[in-house]
Amino acid sequence: MKGLIAILGSGESGRGAAVLAKKLGYTVFVSDSNKIAKQTKSLFKKLSIDYEEKYHSVEKIIKAEKIIKSPGINQKSDLIVEIKKSGKNIISEIEFGFSQTDSKIIGVTGSNGKTTTAKMIYHILKKAGICVALAGNIGKSFSESIAEKNHQVYVLEISSFQLDDIMDFNADISVITSISPDHLDRYNYNFNEYIKAKLNITRNQNQNQFLIFNSDDKELKKAVKKYAKNVTQFPYGFKTPKGDLITTFKKKSIIVKEKKNINMYDTLKFTLKGRHNLLNAMAAVSVARLLNVSNKFIRDSLISFSNVEHRLEEVLKIQNITFINDSKATNVNATFYALESMEGQTIWIVGGIDKGNNYLELLPLVREKVKSIVCIGLDNEKIIESFSPVVDVLVETQSMSEAVKIAHKLANKKDYVLLSPACASFDLFKNYEDRGNQFKEAVRNL
Repeated sequence: MKGLIAILGSGESGRGAAVLAKKLGYTVFVSDSNKIAKQTKSLFKKLSIDYEEKYHSVEKIIKAEKIIKSPGINQKSDLIVEIKKSGKNIISEIEFGFSQTDSKIIGVTGSNGKTTTAKMIYHILKKAGICVALAGNIGKSFSESIAEKNHQVYVLEISSFQLDDIMDFNADISVITSISPDHLDRYNYNFNEYIKAKLNITRNQNQNQFLIFNSDDKELKKAVKKYAKNVTQFPYGFKTPKGDLITTFKKKSIIVKEKKNINMYDTLKFTLKGRHNLLNAMAAVSVARLLNVSNKFIRDSLISFSNVEHRLEEVLKIQNITFINDSKATNVNATFYALESMEGQTIWIVGGIDKGNNYLELLPLVREKVKSIVCIGLDNEKIIESFSPVVDVLVETQSMSEAVKIAHKLANKKDYVLLSPACASFDLFKNYEDRGNQFKEAVRNL
């Protein structure tokens, strides 16, 4: 029997780490300061996994051979500080999963676009007949996916929180879609700390591995120059990047240049709207080319790929008013893309828990496209202060059904009602999915 593994947190990543550790023959102890879900408890009992809830037995945790932390636990929490004082290393669940597989890894991170890009990469590879799994910050955890079946390729969506606790983790291909201020409450309200956390994805990469990144993003371009010196760079963007490996866009086609080899992919039948989705497609196509996927599969996949739920999802048209669910937009940059893609006058539903937002970059788009703002959240002061000089009608609401009803009354034919909160959801909702589902239900009930 191997030694003891202590796992902090019983959510998706904690549960996955526990399942994999048990399968590998470790003694497993799961500790959660909150209540553990009934379904998770049943699984732990079935697998004879020891656990505790609403409490942390620090002495027992410190005795463990490995300590695996769920990404939601803050680095500054008393528990983490105490464990670090003992001299013990804490690793993330993706670090643990990485240590247990030799499969090819594609890691996708970024402030916005990472979910769509990861799903698009997975879609292309699956269509090409590759044994591929989609995991990480989307669907199953990396560890649980490994425990179930060892795939040829793993496409991992990875958050900055997951990258905070890596040691040896490295992806064969890493993708960074964008960098803009997000989760600053977790990074001392310091954008540079957040940037460094995102660039951790490249920390252990070498020249035989690849970094695909959006070179149109000025902050990201600077960060890559500073932190990603040991990896082969593969930039993409509308402003044609420089280098032997590049992806760009001209005359409705994605163009991939690999030294003297050039491939083109027509996007006229591409189902997703917006400039940002073309950038996501450029990233996905770049990955596919590195993995030698045939042009036919790439072209077919671009046509057949459908949008991610809660990301610019068209819900219904009622009296020629289009209702769009963009609940996944939890930061200003994501909302920028959403407003940019609106093709008519917009009633914008915005608000929630502010994560250190600076709304100034939205002002030109709001001036141009937004006729009314409906605030949804417990504290709307910053939103009202930022936009009252440029928008005549601002309404505060306390529920999604109320917000949707008011937005509908404010809209005229050919207008858009856009839920794109630019904020976290935890003041009034369980998560962004719950917020988006409540929006869709409220629209259907009009």
